Amino acid sequence: MNVLKPHLQTTIWTLLRNGATQREIARVTGISRHTIRGYQKQFAGQGDAEPPGATAGAPEQTAPPWPPTRPPGSAPSSITSACEPHRTFIESQLKLNRNAMAVYQDLVDQFAFTGAYNSVKRFAARLRKREPQQFDRLSFQPGEEMQVDYGEGAPTRVKGTERFRKPRLFVATLRYSRRSFRRVVWKSSQEVWARLHEQAWRYFGGSCRYVVLDNLKEGVLKPDLYEPLLNPVYAAALAHYGVVADPARVRDPNRKGTVENAIGHTQATALKGRRFESIDEQNDFLEHWESRWAASRIHGSARRQVQAMFEEERPHLQPLPVTGMQYFTESQRTVCDDTCVRVDHSSYAARPAPIGSRVLVRVFEHRIEVRDLRTQALLRTHARVDRPGTVVLPYEERVFNPSRETHRILGQAKAIGPDAERLCQMLFAIEGRVGQRKLWGIVGLAKRYPRRLVDSACARAIADGVHSYRHVKTLTEKLVADALAAIDAAAHPTQLSLIQEHPLIQSVDVYADLFARGAARPVPPSTIPGTHHEHE
Repeated sequence: MNVLKPHLQTTIWTLLRNGATQREIARVTGISRHTIRGYQKQFAGQGDAEPPGATAGAPEQTAPPWPPTRPPGSAPSSITSACEPHRTFIESQLKLNRNAMAVYQDLVDQFAFTGAYNSVKRFAARLRKREPQQFDRLSFQPGEEMQVDYGEGAPTRVKGTERFRKPRLFVATLRYSRRSFRRVVWKSSQEVWARLHEQAWRYFGGSCRYVVLDNLKEGVLKPDLYEPLLNPVYAAALAHYGVVADPARVRDPNRKGTVENAIGHTQATALKGRRFESIDEQNDFLEHWESRWAASRIHGSARRQVQAMFEEERPHLQPLPVTGMQYFTESQRTVCDDTCVRVDHSSYAARPAPIGSRVLVRVFEHRIEVRDLRTQALLRTHARVDRPGTVVLPYEERVFNPSRETHRILGQAKAIGPDAERLCQMLFAIEGRVGQRKLWGIVGLAKRYPRRLVDSACARAIADGVHSYRHVKTLTEKLVADALAAIDAAAHPTQLSLIQEHPLIQSVDVYADLFARGAARPVPPSTIPGTHHEHE
């Protein structure tokens, strides 16, 4: 209580004796009601004695009782609150958990209320009934649920400096047995959060069916009461271990009160007043403290040893997979005009995704996955390359390149015949890419002449040792001319002696093919009478 000067004490004494309220005295004198209340108690203990600093000889005044009471038998005070006519409206608004300021504003707007806000505030305080909040005691089966959360660890020296800093304390607690796993880390991320879960399950020897967490970004990207959006790395880790996430509602920490208590217990008992030289030193201490003290304690509400309950729970945990989680980073990429996506300065084929579309790319340690952005369906999988600038694109998917054209030409030569294929392979082996022009010429002969004649011409060229397109063309034209001469001779049997077998005589199929190709060829304009042909 503040010590006031004597004249101020006298003022308070006088106003109290005259029946003024503490609020009125505070408004007149500017002294806080807390100080006035203290002097009121002091004056009440002195009885009728004068207050300190009172003037001697002043007429005595009898102080009225406090608070003022009405005489017996008199009518009750007619002073009522200005809010009384609006009691029904105020009660309905308070049931909606509206505050006094909102009720006051509505009274002014809707009922032209002229009273003060403090009047509404006092009236609402008398009407408002506070009932104790009920908390249900939750019970869980062994191996059913694990609760996780972050807290602050003990000050730890930053490596290479003299500075100490508090790391992040991760705690995972099995709800049935209250057995906990504790680790401190300097920084958290999507992958670190998932790895800590994995370490906890391997520490316990199995995974639970559900994990309860709050809505931190490492676990939940978009909080929602019905369909929360989980971090993709975290969701993949949970799926790998067969665990379902159950995020707590926003601003509802009581849903994971077990791990909240475990964090407080760790900070207040294990880490209070301690400092560590490294993260590893603190983690070793936490593991020792958990097994030596925390696990052997008798739990307050269960009245059983934590380790004994954990031994009951251990057989009910889900078995762990043989291999650990393969972690990845995820990003969106645009399919470039070469049907590839760029990842770490290298290109990876993305078909059947169309050019210009957005795809989802997951980068693992040794592989790359290309997925559909909307459905996340797997489109392509590639081995991850180490050298920047590498293009992972099969030859059959390339729009154009010399190597692919070579394979294409040799494939068409093979369709003509074995000798044509052999000659084309010899030409490419001798001249390389420059010889592709000759290969195209030889293959193009099959579009104008029968394939058997072109293949025979290639065999003659190989025998002659002349590997040239012009030589093959000349031989092909000669074979065609000989074939036409033989047909012409067959049409005039009286002028020539006909023979049935000769090396130049081809089968009927060859001649039929030749006639069909000749009939299909368009007639050049220069051969039509009355037309002129301009040479380009």
